[in-house]
Amino acid sequence: MEIFKPKLFSLIERKAIQRSQLSAEVLSGIVVGIVALPLAIAFAVASGVSPEKGIITAVIAGFLISFLGGSRVQIGGPTGAFVVIVYSIIEKYGLDGLLISTVLAGFILVCFGLLRLGTLLKFIPLPLIVGFTSGIALVIFSIQIKDALGLTSNVPSAFISKWVYYFKNLNLASISSIIVCASTILITVYSKRLTSKIPGSFFAIIFVSLAVYFLKTDVATIGSVFGTLPSNIDFSLPNINIENLTFYLAPALTIALLGGIESLLSAVVADGMIGSTHNSNTELIAQGIANIVTPFFGGIPATGAIARTATNIKNGGRTPIAGLVHSITLLLIMLFFGAYARMIPMACLAGILIVVAYNMSEWKTFRSILRGSFFDVIVLLVTFFLTVLVDLTVAIEIGIVLASLLFMKRMADAGHYKIEEVDLDLVENYTDVPHHIGIFEINGPFFFGSAKKYGELMKSNGLRYKVLIIRMRHVPFIDSTGVQNLREAIKIIQTGGTKVYLSGVGDGIFKDLRKGRIIFLVGKSNIFQRFEDAISHAKDYIYNHP
Repeated sequence: MEIFKPKLFSLIERKAIQRSQLSAEVLSGIVVGIVALPLAIAFAVASGVSPEKGIITAVIAGFLISFLGGSRVQIGGPTGAFVVIVYSIIEKYGLDGLLISTVLAGFILVCFGLLRLGTLLKFIPLPLIVGFTSGIALVIFSIQIKDALGLTSNVPSAFISKWVYYFKNLNLASISSIIVCASTILITVYSKRLTSKIPGSFFAIIFVSLAVYFLKTDVATIGSVFGTLPSNIDFSLPNINIENLTFYLAPALTIALLGGIESLLSAVVADGMIGSTHNSNTELIAQGIANIVTPFFGGIPATGAIARTATNIKNGGRTPIAGLVHSITLLLIMLFFGAYARMIPMACLAGILIVVAYNMSEWKTFRSILRGSFFDVIVLLVTFFLTVLVDLTVAIEIGIVLASLLFMKRMADAGHYKIEEVDLDLVENYTDVPHHIGIFEINGPFFFGSAKKYGELMKSNGLRYKVLIIRMRHVPFIDSTGVQNLREAIKIIQTGGTKVYLSGVGDGIFKDLRKGRIIFLVGKSNIFQRFEDAISHAKDYIYNHP
């Protein structure tokens, strides 16, 4: 596979874009552009920059990511994942420091792609991803409390000091701001009962802004905080001091890692929704180019946005054309309606971001990992608390090192795991097995480094059979990433009509699978210690379901 081959170019080369599909692409792009507007503004404000910088990022970076990316349907732009790191960089280095860090991050992402590291980034352990994602969600929520309460004085940047300040100043809270924020949350959450194609944040920002304007409610707005917003895009160079470039390497690496992980996660989710495959290295290079170019026009870091990508798919987008139209739509809104953005209440943006933070928190996954192995819990909690209390850069760095050390510890202990006696029941020759029965054997630890590959192989091979037997006799341990990938693979295989049996599951593995709800998914009666028993039941199933 070529390192850099944009999906748009390959589709045009293969003449895979039909004229009948163009109307659906344009319509989807317009809808996604409208949906992206309040999010782009909200993420920019939460990051500590003026609102138009979020729109500029969605326009320029979004266009480049769709034009040059390796995914059919990826929508790029500012995301909640970057809020914490952008906010901290601006506090420490100022706006020029942010722009320089973003450009450096872009070059790092391009290097990742050229070095074919796209596949490697998919192997980041699940507890690490959930730990910093949940931590980011809590920090975003904490930042929004100021505007939700209508407080006007400066708030401490440290997490604990911030909450101490909030409780001490509750008597200064504005009832109007609280009502605006609460109304925004209710509209955002419950408007999906009317339509699921357009997220409620768009309805909330329109209705709440109009209500505040006509009722003359005394709440802070974008206009009162940021003044008149520019409705044009200008090229400018940041003040670069070559001697200080080393200061920006750490934040640049954090932006690159975060952007790379987020974009590839989004692309993988999109692949599952449309049954396609993306080129991860091309995607990284496109993300890098977008982050190199965008800062020179006043933009902030960008990556693939899972929610907007899913919205694109739900509205019929199947090619990068929808992403290009989304950027053009945002540009037109900025040019002709940008002046009206000053009417949006800050408490309304806070409400939108509180909902975003809740959706980012992944609390169900967080809770399931807490019920998992001791090693996964350590990685999860350390990454989470470092993100919240210290710094996202430190959290990612220590989290990766800790996950690697704990994995080595588990590998060293693997010899002490008790493997079921089914090891003696070897059936290496499968020629006598009926052709409707597939055998997939997992050898060795089912951990974050191998889980992705195993999951992909199971999904691609399992659908060819009426019954798939997954042999786990040589699996000494399984981590939460392995559990997640196994669960996803089994769901897809079962959806395709294939019956799944598990064979050779040891006591320790059984406990982990039960915590991960895989026992419930497969059915306890479909889990066997002996391979011969699994084969016998598979034959009976085929006989009774010809």
